[in-house]
Formats: sequence, structure tokens, C-alpha cells
Amino acid sequence: MPTATEEEFRISDPRTNERIRVPEVRLVGPNGEQVGVVRIEVAQRLAQEADLDLVEVAPNSKPPVVKIMDYGKFKYENAQKAKEARRNQANTILKEVRFRLKIEAHDYQTKLKRAEGFLKAGDKVKAMILFRGREQSRPEQGVRLLRKFAEDVAEFGTVESNPTIDGRNMTMVVAPHKNKSEAKAEQNAQRAANKEAARAPRSDAEAPAE
Repeated sequence: MPTATEEEFRISDPRTNERIRVPEVRLVGPNGEQVGVVRIEVAQRLAQEADLDLVEVAPNSKPPVVKIMDYGKFKYENAQKAKEARRNQANTILKEVRFRLKIEAHDYQTKLKRAEGFLKAGDKVKAMILFRGREQSRPEQGVRLLRKFAEDVAEFGTVESNPTIDGRNMTMVVAPHKNKSEAKAEQNAQRAANKEAARAPRSDAEAPAE
């Protein structure tokens, strides 16, 4: 009978090395090469000869799929990715852009540019239509406007949640293509390129005439 600690370990971590107790496995090599179905003893021996671990990556397959890898490095890299994902999620802000159902073209373009700026910065955008009076009886017009908005910002983001009624309003959320850190890195690179471009003409002008 397994102890609680053993049970928790089994659930939270994949089985490795001698803990894999099945007669046959589908083996994947350290570089992703497909070795095929082999006896578990063969897979464990190949992992030991490579001075690596045998890790069960698809326990529900028949037979289970295992891979030869550096499990310590694998866990560390996964932890770093999860940490980065949490940081990006925490830094992502939900910005709001409000529309009237009968919005003028100029106002629409102004709000569209603002939303594009939010998305380029790595923030989500909540597009909201404020219905007035009888406009509430025409939700299909609100859906049409939000779909047009989604098409217009498609270069910078994708719809995360489709148009929904929220009291007297209709809302839709658009998520950016790039997360906060990617957007910031791109902005820094663009800023550096602009500085370099601005410096180049001065250097040419200061060069002595031949």
C-alpha cells in the first residue's frame, strides 16, 4: 500500500527510471528520435549507458511513451517557463475601450488606434458597447460592430472571448499576439534602432569633405 507521500509524488511527477514498471514502452531517444517499442529493461539500460534518465512522458498510451533525457534539466527548464508565464500573466493589464452603437467614423478610428497601442504593448483589450434605450433590442448590431473591431485589430491580437451581454452593455476581450516581455523587448530593439539611425546622418555630415 503506497504512503501519502509516495502517492503525491506519483501524481505530481512523471515516473522515471526504475519507477516505470511496465513490460514494454515506446522509446524516444535523447534527440527526439523514434526508437520504437522495446522491453523496459532495454530502455532503462540505454538511458544508463547515456548517463541520462528514462522519463515516462505519455503514461496513458499503449504502450506508455518514455524518453531518454536529463530529468533534472527538464524540470528546471519547465519551472523557469512556468515562472515566466506567471510573470507575463501578472503583468498583462486589461485595458478598456468603449463604443457607442452609433459611433462616428472619426471616433471609431481614434478608439481603434488606442486599442492597437494597448495590444502592441502586450495588454489585453476589453471592447465594450454601451447600449442606450431601445438599442438594447438590437444586440446583433453590437455583435456586428465588435466583429468589425476584431477584424481591424487582427494584426495585433485575437479574440479571447466572443461578444457577450453584460447588463446594458456588450463586451468582447481581445488578447495580444505578443506577451508583455516580448512587446517590451521589441520596443527596446526599435528604440535602439531609431537611435542608431538618428546618429548615422550626423556622422556623415561631420566627415571631412574630400
